[in-house]
Amino acid sequence: MSRKGIQFNRRSFLKGAAALAAAPTIIPATALGREGRAAPSERVVMGALGIGNRGTFDLKRLIAFGDVQFVAIADVRQENRERVKKLIDDEYGFNSTKPYIDFREMLAREDIDAVLIATGDRWHALAASWAMKAGKDVYCEKPCSMSIAQGRFMADTARRYNRVYQAGTQRRSEEPFVFLMEMARRGMLGQIKTLTAHIMARAATHQWFPPEPEPPREVLDWDMFLGPTPWRPYNKRFIQWHWHSDMHGGGIPEWGSHTFDMAQWAHDSENSAPIEYEYPNNDTGDGFVCTYADGVKLVFKGSDPAFPPGGTCGIKVEGTEGWAACSDHYDTAFEPKSLAGEREKIIAEYQARTGRVFDHWRDFVDCVKSRRLAVAHAEVAHRSTSIAHVANIAMELKRNVKWDPVKEEFPGDEEANRLRSRPMRAPWRL
Repeated sequence: MSRKGIQFNRRSFLKGAAALAAAPTIIPATALGREGRAAPSERVVMGALGIGNRGTFDLKRLIAFGDVQFVAIADVRQENRERVKKLIDDEYGFNSTKPYIDFREMLAREDIDAVLIATGDRWHALAASWAMKAGKDVYCEKPCSMSIAQGRFMADTARRYNRVYQAGTQRRSEEPFVFLMEMARRGMLGQIKTLTAHIMARAATHQWFPPEPEPPREVLDWDMFLGPTPWRPYNKRFIQWHWHSDMHGGGIPEWGSHTFDMAQWAHDSENSAPIEYEYPNNDTGDGFVCTYADGVKLVFKGSDPAFPPGGTCGIKVEGTEGWAACSDHYDTAFEPKSLAGEREKIIAEYQARTGRVFDHWRDFVDCVKSRRLAVAHAEVAHRSTSIAHVANIAMELKRNVKWDPVKEEFPGDEEANRLRSRPMRAPWRL
């Protein structure tokens, strides 16, 4: 499959070291396991990067497609490399998967069209940007960045190199959420007044653990694991990187990457953001209120009976003539009930208008082939994730802030503007 766009200079990328290691493995059509595999010329050839629990779920969804072929796994952890290599090789019935410690060696391969990135959050924007510069399309788990500056760079890179980027905000491809969004955008709920978005009401904190003996590089490349984050001595407790503030943005982006995305879509503001952010006087973000230029409120809730009970990543839209809510594993709830009769028509019209499928991973593969924007493309992902970053800055400063979504800056607020980026440990940079 030919790739479009600018190819990355491998010598500047790896000083020429990857040229020998990157030789592609030729796999005959008959050696790819299950029947129904596409001819080699029709396959999207992929590499996998940073594959833990969530990445394994993504990989299984992608590898099930007959026109996708995984040929490489890059991970700093030996246990992950071996586990994923076995998973892929078992699927194809052929010893075909090349393992890498350093993902840059994998990106230097010219036979790879696209990569699945499911690393920890600290690597998302950097790895995705480097992959796109290398001529690869990207499916990347959320959140798309750890700072506003990282997200802007990632989105600009996707545009500059004409790369397909799909954020792992899969609710954009789930019918109950799409039904809610379509009702809101069509004015069936009246004029929108309030958007309520589910967050995890928990802050990330700075933690320090005593040094332990560092494993051999082939078992765990500790320097690569840390990546652009500040250096710290090895301690196995850091491997569970969630809720460490250098590696994780806390509960606001954890679920907000999904729910703010839904709010932006419902409000038809996917290329913008709220302009006022009201600090909630707590350290969790519960009750945070953002206001768009038109007066619509976006409210963060850690829990709310308005969401179907037990559901995660819920979103509620309230208008002058009705409301609608949805969360994971629960169908769309709404008033007035008479809207139920419109559902089949609304969904059919949405699919006819957009050509989208209700399968987030299939949408990515289809877009790699057609070269059109994915449903959760880079700019959409950056804008919704930026809401979380702006809110986190207000939380850190413990005060209200104002935001200019056009210039992507805090007007006249240098203290807040300094927090739009995070320092990156050398030699890592965007």
